[in-house]
Amino acid sequence: MTPLRLGYLYGIGAYLLWGFFPLYLKLLRPAGAVEILAHRIVWSVVFVALVLGALRNVGFLRALARRPRTLAGIGVAAVLIAFNWGTYIYGVTSDRVVETALGYFINPLVVVLLGVFVLRERLRPAQWAALGVGGLAVAVLTADYGRPPWLALVLAFSFAGYGLVKKTLGLPAAEGLFVESAVLALPALGYLGWLTADGAATFGQVSAAHTALLVSAGAATAIPLLLFAGAANRLPLTNLGMIQYLAPILQLGCGVLIFHEPMPPARLAGFALVWLALAIFTADAIRSARQTRTRTRTAATHPEPVTSI
Repeated sequence: MTPLRLGYLYGIGAYLLWGFFPLYLKLLRPAGAVEILAHRIVWSVVFVALVLGALRNVGFLRALARRPRTLAGIGVAAVLIAFNWGTYIYGVTSDRVVETALGYFINPLVVVLLGVFVLRERLRPAQWAALGVGGLAVAVLTADYGRPPWLALVLAFSFAGYGLVKKTLGLPAAEGLFVESAVLALPALGYLGWLTADGAATFGQVSAAHTALLVSAGAATAIPLLLFAGAANRLPLTNLGMIQYLAPILQLGCGVLIFHEPMPPARLAGFALVWLALAIFTADAIRSARQTRTRTRTAATHPEPVTSI
């Protein structure tokens, strides 16, 4: 199998798992959102530690201990991803799957926005147009909900911020997830201990299947992330960007078709504007990537003449 085809399999596998993740979270009831988040953190540490141990890849911890600025960045990334995870779990368990899907639809637009204000990047006209249409979509959805779609906005901005921090850190997927989860493990264990002492924990109290599902939260978190890392190493960024819409499409389908969440005309119009913005954004990204490849091939075929002094 070619690396490109393998990359597509990894990418589609990752986004399929993320797309159907609401079905898994619904099975964790009656556990509350914070309890689920705490188990997700703790069991992620355990699962990834086993993976790294099997790969005999633990030496990176010693090197990382000598990089305090990287450790500080990991702390920031850990807080952002915990906020994102917690918000997403709350959204699914409170029957707001459609709004969580909206958050991941608008995430690419928020990434572009952060590029402007944080990295001082200059946008092309089509990118500005996509942001404008995206802003109009948020306004329409605000009118429909009677409030700004805070859940979607928190998900989009927290995940975009997490991606920005991760980009600066440059850690591999498994190592990064292990350290981020380890940073959060102590407060997560503390919360679970308090919950157990208070008699409010569901772990081990509902059924053996429920307990097993909570334990599997580590694998459910790590496996799609590792698949995504495998795809990112093999696919062009433009191709990977196209696949990323698979997850929110499936999440939206889960919300509307399986959980029967409402989709009134005004909300559908807001989503349609979001999809229009993404279509503009994606078409521009494809065109820009093609132009870059054309310039690269031209430069390789017709190099600049070397002049002597």
